[in-house]
Amino acid sequence: MPIESSISFGDNLRNHLLIATPSLKDPHFSHTVTYICDHSQEGAMGIVLNRPLDLNIGQVFEELNLPLGERICQAPVLSGGPVNTQRGFVLHNEEGQWDSSLKVTDGICLTGSKDILTALSVGQGPTHALFALGHAGWSAGQLEDELATNAWLTVPASYELLFCTPIELRWSAAAKHLGIDPNLISPQLGHG
Repeated sequence: MPIESSISFGDNLRNHLLIATPSLKDPHFSHTVTYICDHSQEGAMGIVLNRPLDLNIGQVFEELNLPLGERICQAPVLSGGPVNTQRGFVLHNEEGQWDSSLKVTDGICLTGSKDILTALSVGQGPTHALFALGHAGWSAGQLEDELATNAWLTVPASYELLFCTPIELRWSAAAKHLGIDPNLISPQLGHG
């Protein structure tokens, strides 16, 4: 019996997770879970949630000459995707006003301005935050085409998976929301 994605191709995938299936061979996305921050007719943008770099936020603070706040200095920096890999993004709970933020949904924002890093470095930023360099991006229709070729499964995002699940468990935890073990998915799965 084929596994079906929980979202039809015409739906907006904002605030959803893309779970890479074994049929997705692109090395940037193999075995990843990606949080979709924006999705429209023009394309989609997201942050890969389970690809830590060999870098922590304390090292980023040092590079930017920011104070080294004790609370989060050891937090890992994620490879958010292959687009704009020199640009930083903070995925966080909705606390504070920042220069450049995208409200993804009630309670979750994506910010790309330095003011949030400055606040976090002195312990005044959002309670929950993920740090990423780069992002994932799809041009108009590209994500829908990838869904049609079974590259991804989709599931609504959860706050717990974003901010409370260890990085190494995010891919399997996201798939479990669909009731499946991603390691047992056939590369030939279909959308019945």
